[in-house]
Amino acid sequence: MRNFILLFVFSCLHAYGKGQSSSPTTVNIQGELKIWHKVSLLFDGPQTSELQDDNPFLNYRLDVIFSQGEHSYTVPGFYAADGNAAESGESTGNKWMVRFTPDRVGEWKYKVSFKRGENIAVKTKANGEGVGDVDGASGAFHVTETDKTGRDNRAKGRLNYVNKPYLQFEESGDYFIKLGVDAPENLLAYSDFDATPNVFDLRKDWNPHSKDYKDDAQSYVWQGKRGMNLLGAIHYLASQGLNAFSFLTFNVDGDDRNVFPHLLMVSEREYKEYADVKKNKNAWNSMFYKTRFDVSKLDQWERVFDYAETQGMFLHFKTQETETDHLMDGGVLGVEAKLYYRELIARFGHHLAMNWNLGEENTQTIEEVRKTAKYIQQIDPYQHHRVIHTYPNQDDRYKELVGKQSALTGASLQLTDRYFRDVHDRVLKWRSRSDSAGKPWAIAVDEPGNAKYALLTDEENPGHDSARVHGLWGALMGGAYGVEWYFGYASPHSDLTCQDFRSRDLFWDQNRRALEFFENEIPFWEMESANELTKDSRSWCLAREGQIYVVFIPPGLRTTLLNVPRSGKKYSVQWFNPRDGGTMVKGSIRGVEGDGFVELGMPPFDEEKDWVVVVRRR
Repeated sequence: MRNFILLFVFSCLHAYGKGQSSSPTTVNIQGELKIWHKVSLLFDGPQTSELQDDNPFLNYRLDVIFSQGEHSYTVPGFYAADGNAAESGESTGNKWMVRFTPDRVGEWKYKVSFKRGENIAVKTKANGEGVGDVDGASGAFHVTETDKTGRDNRAKGRLNYVNKPYLQFEESGDYFIKLGVDAPENLLAYSDFDATPNVFDLRKDWNPHSKDYKDDAQSYVWQGKRGMNLLGAIHYLASQGLNAFSFLTFNVDGDDRNVFPHLLMVSEREYKEYADVKKNKNAWNSMFYKTRFDVSKLDQWERVFDYAETQGMFLHFKTQETETDHLMDGGVLGVEAKLYYRELIARFGHHLAMNWNLGEENTQTIEEVRKTAKYIQQIDPYQHHRVIHTYPNQDDRYKELVGKQSALTGASLQLTDRYFRDVHDRVLKWRSRSDSAGKPWAIAVDEPGNAKYALLTDEENPGHDSARVHGLWGALMGGAYGVEWYFGYASPHSDLTCQDFRSRDLFWDQNRRALEFFENEIPFWEMESANELTKDSRSWCLAREGQIYVVFIPPGLRTTLLNVPRSGKKYSVQWFNPRDGGTMVKGSIRGVEGDGFVELGMPPFDEEKDWVVVVRRR
């Protein structure tokens, strides 16, 4: 059982409404009372269950206002069964929970709203019958400074969209570049999660990463040894310097069909028999409780996400895919979809580095996308980054979503060229489009390459030259804030079958080198794409004109000329090897003066390969 630190307990009597007796109960505040740490308030409420006639997910609404002076958050809560469902597997109980991450030290006050009424969870206002003494309860707790360091997100604070192309950590002030994995999309189809079926035999045990499990994850394991292999996989990604992974949270009738937060109406065996037939695509309407959730499974998901937080991971929530975006409410924003998003936000919205993706290859109308983005904006107390995944070669349909009127704050780009040659220009297109609309989007390339091949394994392509040159550096030099790598379906360890991230181990080294270069050497958040500053048409340039220039020289080009303002100021010239990393080195020219187009010289070796030139004002 995971050890929570019990920091505050008080007892009171609760009356739960008509005909129900009152009984002694407690309200517990759990967690480390430190800035950026998860603080959970656990309330004793009505005894109920996942399948109670009076739906505890839909007909009850728990909201807690946390405040410090004028600074406040209204945080949605959720039904938590016995309060320890990850361990117990319970579906019944009288526990209700809210999770909060304080962003300031000092005293925080809280006040509880706990209402009952038909469909009240998804209504605009919580107008309903108060639930016992929990409704209106209040209290306070004191928060101190974080004691976390290094990769741990709790050392850096919440990652915010700040009306710029790069997200920023609130505590450290650092701007963020993400490099990670977009595959497998069915990462959560894991045998150690409760009630996870095995449609198409795609369920994972993550056994290849059993050797990567570390003892620092022990408090995140459940039911003895469950969860260890997936926690090991996350540790492996972090050990390679990666900082992001993505996952679908709802793929009923999709390519995998094993990931969903909802309760099945039938046995896992019956569901598998039906869903194993590709043409059977009506499971949502015939086999699911559409407004009821699997409490223990979601509590186990939370264990994994909690550990990922300690490893500095960005959580990419892909909330639906093209095969599923028409299922809830027939593809419009109704009761089913609203409750689904509220449940995700209540349970997982406290995490620090994350985004809500409204749909992979989304096919809903632009109006429905607008409504959904606005709804998430209204109920997410932390205002996490909100993106839409562009449908391949149809991304112009999303141009109406840019601008200040839109609740979206970025795009998750999907591309199609086998050799990643479309990445750079597509990033420039969306950077320009959103900038012109008056609201710069933070744009990530989250599925580069075509569906069949994309990022090949090390065995198939140990050099990964195209992925490095056009995918990785093409994105970052265009002003994308990151890349997540898709694994093609024709490769071993594919987008659906991968259980071993070591299949691309050599390429993770190249990602880490790029990340270290930008984080340690370059004020990328102050720079803009300025390809017009180089003399040729093949190189790429990021610039803060008159101060610093980063020029990417593709294979075969060898060198270029750079237009530096005629000022007579002196600039150093250094070269970085994107293939092998290391410190920057000197080329044939050590420095230049601002005098219009100037020669950058030649790299110190491997002249026909790709290089990065840094021209910095002395």
